[in-house]
Amino acid sequence: MNKLVFFLGPGGAGKTTLAKAVAARRPAAVFDMDILLRPAATAIMTMHGLDPDDRDSDEYKRLCRDLGYRITMDAALDNIGLSNDIYLVGPFTKEAADPEWIGRELARIGRTLEEVEVKVVLVGLADAAMFRERLEGRHSALDTWKFAHWENFSASLGPRTVAWPLPSAQVAQIDNSHPDRNVAVAAVEAFIYGEEATA
Repeated sequence: MNKLVFFLGPGGAGKTTLAKAVAARRPAAVFDMDILLRPAATAIMTMHGLDPDDRDSDEYKRLCRDLGYRITMDAALDNIGLSNDIYLVGPFTKEAADPEWIGRELARIGRTLEEVEVKVVLVGLADAAMFRERLEGRHSALDTWKFAHWENFSASLGPRTVAWPLPSAQVAQIDNSHPDRNVAVAAVEAFIYGEEATA
């Protein structure tokens, strides 16, 4: 059975970069919620006369957020049982706080946590200043709201936890602060694959 690996954390933590870097070395498909939702979110926000690049406001969350997670999970669940591992990328803030969420999702395809190996990579940075530096460095219009509301956004940058009923060995806190990205990539690969990472 392939692995279902969640890369969770705030914007700018480097979730997508880490997932893609490990996927380049392993047979894995990357499902990034921002990418999967983008065409629909742009259309929906435009239709409502709102900023099509907004991905943080209350209006965006009301109109698009849950749709994004539904699209992402449907795509991922459809790949359970294939040969490639599945990497899911997104904040998943509300979902990670619900102990029953992952079980309900797997039940949609008739699976359980005993049948699917779920792992969680919680990606973070040393402090809010580093988050700001990383966000500025990626020059994305999708971050405009974050900078305009930095006090509110930065309040969400603390360490994350996950309430799902997983063994502690299946959840890893990864500090992605090191200037050499390969340090975090190696740590993530070792966490996901254990002894396989050096085989």
